[in-house]
Amino acid sequence: MTVEPRRRNDPARRQRIVDATLIVIERHGVAGTTHRRIAEAAAVPLGSVTYYFVTLEDLLTTAFLQLATTSSGAFAARLDAATTRCEAIEGVIDIIAGSVWADPRTLLLSYELYAYAARHPDVTTVMQHWMDNSRAALGRFFDPVTARALDALVEGIGIHNSIDTAPLDRDAIRVIIDRITGDA
Repeated sequence: MTVEPRRRNDPARRQRIVDATLIVIERHGVAGTTHRRIAEAAAVPLGSVTYYFVTLEDLLTTAFLQLATTSSGAFAARLDAATTRCEAIEGVIDIIAGSVWADPRTLLLSYELYAYAARHPDVTTVMQHWMDNSRAALGRFFDPVTARALDALVEGIGIHNSIDTAPLDRDAIRVIIDRITGDA
């Protein structure tokens, strides 16, 4: 009677691969992301990457979905803390100027996601999901057009502030938001 070798159980391996994918994208961009680099960053055999994700596109989509879910969750959590429109405006300012959207890693990965989605239409659903979640959170306090404008503002100012030599401060962001919302 032969005994099959016992396989090592590693329930966290798939998640490590997804997390490593975001690290590799952050370091090398989507264009420089390979199965080999991901396996190295995740400290797993190369075969594990292709076992869990048949194609690199499957893996990139999963990683970007995780990024979108995490970011939109932080966005929603900040707005969920608001009980009034004024508190929601403060929440939007915090999202733009604080750690939710202004985090350099989140911004860099978001750039990569937008560029990737523009070239891979199937991935646009990830972006649409993210925008829908953000707009739903904003929709508790603002009409749909204003919520959409604020959602675009969050990303637009975040992108500009990440490379601008004179980024907008909280007071300037407040002025802009007040103008958009009509609360000026």
